[in-house]
Amino acid sequence: MGRRAASFTASDVIRAVKATVAAGLDVSRVEVQPDGTIAIITKEQAAEDHRNLSPLDQWKAKKNASPA
Repeated sequence: MGRRAASFTASDVIRAVKATVAAGLDVSRVEVQPDGTIAIITKEQAAEDHRNLSPLDQWKAKKNASPA
């Protein structure tokens, strides 16, 4: 079984992050899917996601534990 070609490059990720920052948004994290889809998660989205977590998952996030 051979290696398949990369569906994204580092420059693709850098370009997406620079565009997000240029739009005035703060980047919290970047997620890349196996199909090459790049998702930029902003700090506002991350905070909203954190508020939607259960109390246990919030505690784990504070303690840098892996989510359930």
